[in-house]
Amino acid sequence: RLVGTTSDATIRQLFEPVLTLAELADYLHVPAQTIYDLRAKGGGPRGFRVGRCLHFRKHEIDAWLAEMEAEDRAEGASRSHR
Repeated sequence: RLVGTTSDATIRQLFEPVLTLAELADYLHVPAQTIYDLRAKGGGPRGFRVGRCLHFRKHEIDAWLAEMEAEDRAEGASRSHR
């Protein structure tokens, strides 16, 4: 067990699944270029580089998807009230 200021949540994040860009694209059923395009516009899940390769933590992907779902629901609700 790590001691000090490291919380249990931080420890869980350190050992959670990490997807490569190709794995994320496959998971989302989109071309890898779509992920690159989202990142170029400041969107998509937060990722990090290991060397030249992009990686994405599962909790970042889940948070991003939840945010997109919430935005989609809000847009749908505003469209239905027109």
